Amino acid sequence: MHWNGGPLSRASRVYVAGHRGLVGSALWRRLRAAGFTDLVGRDSTELDLRDARATAEFFAATRPHVVIDAAARVGGIAANAARPAEFLSDNLRIQVNLLDAAVTTGVERFLFLGSSCIYPKSAAVPIREDALFTGPLEATNEGYAVAKLAGITQVAAIRRQHGLPYISALPTNVYGPGDNFHPRTSHVVPGLIRRFHEAARDDAPYVECWGTGKPLREFIHADDLADACLFLLEHYDGEGPVNIGTGQETTVAELATTIADIAGYRGEIRWDTSQPDGTYRKLLDVSRLTGLGWGPPAISLVDGLKATCHWFLDNQANYRG
Repeated sequence: MHWNGGPLSRASRVYVAGHRGLVGSALWRRLRAAGFTDLVGRDSTELDLRDARATAEFFAATRPHVVIDAAARVGGIAANAARPAEFLSDNLRIQVNLLDAAVTTGVERFLFLGSSCIYPKSAAVPIREDALFTGPLEATNEGYAVAKLAGITQVAAIRRQHGLPYISALPTNVYGPGDNFHPRTSHVVPGLIRRFHEAARDDAPYVECWGTGKPLREFIHADDLADACLFLLEHYDGEGPVNIGTGQETTVAELATTIADIAGYRGEIRWDTSQPDGTYRKLLDVSRLTGLGWGPPAISLVDGLKATCHWFLDNQANYRG
């Protein structure tokens, strides 16, 4: 089942690596809605993608036509800073094993997902794809970023050496149902959602947030990201990665105020300026993606945050974290 450009056959066997995560589960929903009938997924208890032999055996047994790599060790500033060696080692092994197995078994189409946080910390905003590899990385995120940069490099090398139509994409900050709400390892949106809902429940007099609240961030709902990924698989075949974002940004303080309002929290928001802000701005230039014909995203930030808050409340018994 060879891909010659254009729409993928809905009978293609598609393996979504990391299909139970925030991005992977959104991809699964989008592919199902689009009519794909042969989706393959394994959770980490069934297949450890850090194990090269197990990964190779899985590919040999299942023979997927299309692979989307949404599997990664991810976390916020605190998690990255505390375990940089794990973020580097685990992500390198996951993506190398997936890409090596894909080449060996003749996977026709592969989408590797990186992240906007792998750009140099001083990159001009909005950040263009050609800013990659042009300067020092954000120190709190270096291990993860180096691993993902290696993945983009491997995809480009596979294209040059094997002529396979493998591609890379760089999403901005993703949020939505199925996120990680752990108080120490979450990203900013789920972390704030949990904190403000618990503060509202407990009638806390104040909520303390990290940093100054001044940094600007761009957010995309996981379902919009999944839609963009399918769009790229059917419309893009180039060596360079493609940014996936909304082209809009908000301050972390504005984000906190919005989430507090949705959660019904009426207390004080305090900012712990002894804690790091991370990169000040990370707005992506999405002209390459929109130039291909995708967009605008369907879900506004406020609507997406409301839906994610509702999901959090409805799933407190079984959410991650």
